[in-house]
Amino acid sequence: MKLLAACLIAAAPLMAQNVTWEHDLAAALKRAKAEKKLVFVDIWAEWCPPCQHLKTKVFPTAEAQKALAAYVPVALMTETKDRNVQPAAMAAAEKYRVEAYPTLLILDSDGKEVRRQTGAFRTGADLAAWLGKR
Repeated sequence: MKLLAACLIAAAPLMAQNVTWEHDLAAALKRAKAEKKLVFVDIWAEWCPPCQHLKTKVFPTAEAQKALAAYVPVALMTETKDRNVQPAAMAAAEKYRVEAYPTLLILDSDGKEVRRQTGAFRTGADLAAWLGKR
């Protein structure tokens, strides 16, 4: 029992770093205003291999989670695997003139673009370094 308690205590900082992702831009902007944070936007397509790399290999890392905690993250999937368009996400992609996937944006809480990255980061550390530039 002591070993289990020690494991839970040791893991607590890692579990606490899991960020809450929004899936609606308006909700993310509203939350950003309330929390006085910038918004991190991941505009992606389900069929896109670099997008899947971000989702499965980069965003879950401890470095990325720690950096994302300073933002309100929102994931906007524009197309499914079978290329069905998701209208709300596609409207955001058109508004911000997305030309390739993934496109990562930093927005202020009014929706004004602060910074942009087209293409995936290789590691969580790479993403954290980009997010750390203010």
